[in-house]
Amino acid sequence: MKSDAKRGIWRMVHAERAALTDDLARLDARQWDAPSLCEGWKVRDVAAHLVDTARTTRIGFVAGLVRARFDFDRQNARGVERERGASPQETLERLRRVVSRTATPPAPLDTRLVEEVVHGEDIRRAVGLVRAYPQEAVVRALRLQARTPASFGGAKEMLASVRLTAADADLSIGEGPEVTGPVLSLLLAVSGRRAALDELGGPGLSVLAATS
Repeated sequence: MKSDAKRGIWRMVHAERAALTDDLARLDARQWDAPSLCEGWKVRDVAAHLVDTARTTRIGFVAGLVRARFDFDRQNARGVERERGASPQETLERLRRVVSRTATPPAPLDTRLVEEVVHGEDIRRAVGLVRAYPQEAVVRALRLQARTPASFGGAKEMLASVRLTAADADLSIGEGPEVTGPVLSLLLAVSGRRAALDELGGPGLSVLAATS
């Protein structure tokens, strides 16, 4: 990837981190403890996960995966435990300190957009906040999910049986009966967030619902 393109992606990532810290600063203790859209995690856990992923380097990711015996869920759980502060304010301050970091695990750079957008919605939808994400960030995140195998958290296999068409972006990917709706809702649905299914329509919706 050319350096200009990389810088553009990092600018979007940093903007999303900054926007999320601003939103988190508005929450009370009850909201920090609310269940997020990410199954099994509260808002504070998702925030801690984003701190952990922002700190993760390529070497650090591999070393952590080895320590977790190649169990991604265990590795993520350990990262959340490590970065979750003793209070919401401590977690928020840790997130502020990593806003401009450019560390990344050994994965396509667009995974950073998937992390920030999907987990940003995990938090915001849990507490009733709304963000207008840059379309490019959401489209890039969805395209990456579409070519990433399910074993790595993507939806490549799913897109072999359903076609996604965004109502608000120039994007149509996949094969099979069509599902239409906002590009953000499509991204969330293929990322396993069933709450977004109500925002979608089309003959392929039942197929998507059965596989998401």
